[in-house]
Amino acid sequence: MEQNVAAQIAEYQQSGNIVLRNEIVLKNMGLVRATAMSLRNMYLKYGDVDDVVNEGVIALMDAIELFDPTRGAKFETFASLKIRGAIIDYIRKQDWIPRQIRKFAKTLDKAYSSLYNLYNRTPTMEELAEHMGLSEEKLLKYMAESACSVTLSFEELLYEDNFSEPSDAAPADSRIMRDEMNSVIAEAIGQLKEKERQVITLYYYKNMKYSDIAKALGVSESRVCQINAKATLALKTALEPYIK
Repeated sequence: MEQNVAAQIAEYQQSGNIVLRNEIVLKNMGLVRATAMSLRNMYLKYGDVDDVVNEGVIALMDAIELFDPTRGAKFETFASLKIRGAIIDYIRKQDWIPRQIRKFAKTLDKAYSSLYNLYNRTPTMEELAEHMGLSEEKLLKYMAESACSVTLSFEELLYEDNFSEPSDAAPADSRIMRDEMNSVIAEAIGQLKEKERQVITLYYYKNMKYSDIAKALGVSESRVCQINAKATLALKTALEPYIK
């Protein structure tokens, strides 16, 4: 299947046949929809799914134009990174998240980093609340509301230009850094609390919606948002040394 797609892309790049390109796009629409759905928790309340899918299609067409099989990457890997990066960029540019929530997310991020550096460990909710001058109840409420903003920030961090190419298509030093970053992510996930590991796994690796995760874990959707926000902050802190 992959060889067939690569051959079609090579033929299109040589001929410029738009009909052939559209055929390749149609064959890969499942990849666009799957990527759009995996990010739906970040935009569902603020934007239209069709608009996001359209951005993914544009990125897919761009991937068809730029794909180079001689670099060793599979087209599906190359295209999925292009699509995901384009959708994340589109979400950020729309600024669907209310300014107050975005501001809180940045304050929370800064507070988490400060306390982590101070204690050399993950800060507790009580410590975060005290540092931010909030009750734990309000902190949890605001964390649930800002979960999509925190998650978007983490997604942007993962898919910035310095990590936008597949590891098998990048220079050796970039591959080494990506491999090291993946090890750091795995270690950071392993250090999370059980519920946090479950939420991160179900959200990022199983592409489940918050509502479905809530049902699977037997908690409220708001609680899932809170857990995801706190776990994401921990992962962001672990990845900071690897981002330009």
